[in-house]
Amino acid sequence: MTEEIRATSYVGFDSITQQIEHKLLKRGFQFNVILVGQTGLGKSTLINTIFASHLIDSKGRFSADEPVRQTTEIQTESHVIVENGVKLRLNIVDTPGFADQVNNEGCWDPIIKYIKDQHSAYLRKELTAMRDRYIQDTRIHCCLYFISPTGHNLRPIDVIVMKKLSEVVNVVPVIAKADSLTLEERESFKSKIREELIYHNIRLYPFDTDEDEEEEIQLNETIREVIPFAVVGSENNVIIDGKSVRGRKTRWGVVNVEDPNHCEFVHLRNFLTRTHLQDLIETTAQIHYEAFRSKQLLALKEGVNQRPAAGTAQQ
Repeated sequence: MTEEIRATSYVGFDSITQQIEHKLLKRGFQFNVILVGQTGLGKSTLINTIFASHLIDSKGRFSADEPVRQTTEIQTESHVIVENGVKLRLNIVDTPGFADQVNNEGCWDPIIKYIKDQHSAYLRKELTAMRDRYIQDTRIHCCLYFISPTGHNLRPIDVIVMKKLSEVVNVVPVIAKADSLTLEERESFKSKIREELIYHNIRLYPFDTDEDEEEEIQLNETIREVIPFAVVGSENNVIIDGKSVRGRKTRWGVVNVEDPNHCEFVHLRNFLTRTHLQDLIETTAQIHYEAFRSKQLLALKEGVNQRPAAGTAQQ
């Protein structure tokens, strides 16, 4: 192991972090999220609430004569959000039509294909002889998976889809419209879901690595204890004790979206944007994309090795 040496006078290379920050601030950051769940679970509302901006409109049916989608569609919206001089290029991928049929066999295939297609597109650009200095990154960094607030167990389709998705993307499950459950029902439902995830060996984000420090491991453990996040979304402001807050007003009272006693929206937002945003991006590149890349390059190598043998056989 190389011995550490302390410089006898100030050199100045400690400013490299400021140099990196300056370059990154100029370029901005890219974050791509996919929303997966049945129509009517508030996917659009939640993503708008997380980023405190109206980014996407609801894709649900607004009238009885509107046709029901026969297949899962993929729709992408792109925005640039600026906060304190930091630019975030946000790609939101919605999946209207998912699990809306009587027979939902294979409704997850377009989603898996889309995620793999983004890996494939990035790999092609990476292997190009004259590649771009900065490759446009459309790889999905996070999948918000919306669970219906039934209060019972996960549906078979939830188990199948989360299992398949967890192999190619960082999956973050959320219980949608959690204000429809009592606090006791909510905790019981969350506990059942965690048990099922363990039973079916569904490995969800966040992952621990050898590089993680004790503080990071502890933070990840705290998050696992909260998952799935029981959330409520709202773009409307309501008045509570003379203060304007984002919430939902009902006949029985007001749900303050940002009050941890009412729902776990704040935990989800902090997790996605304040503590794990960079890790979601890095995990996508180092785990999911790397697994895809290795598999593709090995298949390519095997294909090349088999060609001469095929030629010899023909002779």
